[in-house]
Amino acid sequence: MKYSIKREWFSNVRGDILSGLVVALALVPEAIAFSIIAGVDPKVGLYASFSIAVITAFTGGRPGMISAATGAMALLIVHLVKDHGLQYLLVATILTGILQVIAGYLKLGNLMRFVSRAVVTGFVNALAILIFMAQLPELTNVTWHVYAMTAAGLAIIYLFPFLPVVGKVIPSPLVTIVVLSIASILLGLDIRTVGDMGQLPDTLPVFLLPEVPLTLETLKIVLPYSVALAVVGILESLMTATIVDDLTDTTSDKNRECKGQGIANVATGFLGGMAGCAMIGQSVINVKSGGRTRLSTLTAGLLLLIMVVFLSDWLKQIPMAALVAVMIMVSIGTFSWDSLAKLKTYPVSTNIVTVATVVVVVTTHNLAIGVMVGILLAAMFFANKVGRYMAVTSALARDGARTYTVSGQVFFASAEKFNSSFDFKEVIDKVVIDLSRAHFWDVSAVAALDRIVIKFRREGTEVELVGMNEASSTIVDRFGVHDKPEEVEKLLASH
Repeated sequence: MKYSIKREWFSNVRGDILSGLVVALALVPEAIAFSIIAGVDPKVGLYASFSIAVITAFTGGRPGMISAATGAMALLIVHLVKDHGLQYLLVATILTGILQVIAGYLKLGNLMRFVSRAVVTGFVNALAILIFMAQLPELTNVTWHVYAMTAAGLAIIYLFPFLPVVGKVIPSPLVTIVVLSIASILLGLDIRTVGDMGQLPDTLPVFLLPEVPLTLETLKIVLPYSVALAVVGILESLMTATIVDDLTDTTSDKNRECKGQGIANVATGFLGGMAGCAMIGQSVINVKSGGRTRLSTLTAGLLLLIMVVFLSDWLKQIPMAALVAVMIMVSIGTFSWDSLAKLKTYPVSTNIVTVATVVVVVTTHNLAIGVMVGILLAAMFFANKVGRYMAVTSALARDGARTYTVSGQVFFASAEKFNSSFDFKEVIDKVVIDLSRAHFWDVSAVAALDRIVIKFRREGTEVELVGMNEASSTIVDRFGVHDKPEEVEKLLASH
């Protein structure tokens, strides 16, 4: 137990505190921007980011991952806020958390094993593109000073780590923010700053109960939004957890992450914040800056609150160009450049899944839709591939019986091929179907077997099934009708 606490909290103290500071600085403009997208006061997003980060530090299943208010969640609540107001948003946030906790106990996190590597790669590349695109408004219709500051920021980010000793100790994004802020203040540059993003809160969040009627009508209003928020939140959090797993070469508890995100959202709703989830951009910043344990997540949340409430006068002077440079670094670091080279060597189906995921996410700005499209395409290609490996051969025995030998997986994708592999026009007394090398997976396969047996028997041919394994026998006995005369009559009567 002591070893686990030390490993998850205090095995990388200096790196976690410094990386947490970088993340906290980068969280401020994003939380404000997401609040504006959702149509709520900036403090709603800032309180949410503080609350979710701090709570998931204790309850989440992925140490070192950053969770806060996100753009994906903000986009889902625009119409709820517009039509019904902030109080209904708080109720939706609480209900979202409850649904996510239930999902955790139902172990829905295990479903991540059905997400193929091609989908994850597409998800990562799409997010990298979206992160870069989100910086473009800060780089359009601006003075040359902004471009100079951004370029200087990128130079510091990539060159500072080469300095002996100090380059390895202090995260270069933190150096970038500090140096460019000092330069902007000393030179008196008239460029956009964090203070221009919106009004920062000047008080700590307080516990409050949403002022809405506790009626069925309220539930009808918020439930559709909460379901959507819960699904997107879980999906984005689990995908981000998978990416951080890869970056740190460690594992995480996906079901605990579901519950942790849910607990954080429930608490956030009572603290006046909006629903949130894991953030891939901030998580990558954290990892690239040296953050590894839960302490980095806790530090980011606590420093965020301290800065926006007590150090807002200093915080407002940070130039947006510094944060843009950091986010461009995140975009470059997030994109899987290796995947471009592998387009030539990977199967066409894998490339289609990856590209489709990228295109849909970037086009719709909806991570859930893109990932779902990728998963469906991957499933279709897999089913088609496995279905092609099913084969039926036949041989005529000395006693005049024909033996059909089935090899491979029989399921919905291969059922038609299975059915067309038998010659029903051949005049023969007996047919033996050898299933010792086959496996029946679903009712489509069972229905195909029923049709084959019934067709042969209708032609006066005796049919014998041999070699069926126990699992296939179980599903065939349960759903098959070829050995149930009354069911066969019903089947024939319906045709």
